[in-house]
Amino acid sequence: MVSIRMLGPDDAPVLERLAPGVFDHAIDERWTAEFLGDPRHHLAVALLDGVVVGMASAIHYIHPDKGPELWVNEVGVAPPCRREGVGTRLLEAIFAHGRALGCAEAWLGAEESNLAARGLYGSVGGEEAAMMHVAFDLRRGL
Repeated sequence: MVSIRMLGPDDAPVLERLAPGVFDHAIDERWTAEFLGDPRHHLAVALLDGVVVGMASAIHYIHPDKGPELWVNEVGVAPPCRREGVGTRLLEAIFAHGRALGCAEAWLGAEESNLAARGLYGSVGGEEAAMMHVAFDLRRGL
């Protein structure tokens, strides 16, 4: 049975056992420590027999003219565990965590072509709104 857990500052060892396909790249110890040590960064993981088979990462933030909001950065589920409700449970956990932090709204971005992700987000009550994604390579000068 898959269990869902919110990670805290001392939980880096949990990320030592990962199923392929959960994260985009290898885990970096220094970034993991910084992420888990920052109270505005949040990571829910799905565990199956001690192996991370899914994750949802988020950041909660405030702005001078808005109350707390939750930005869901990424959801990843190992291919063998997809379409088993793991993504839904991860989002439910991260949304509950956001509500506990006082967030009134959560939002995320998804590629228009990512039909599986869009289906997941719609199934948990997400409403799509048109938005353009703009990226900047900060390694180059302006």
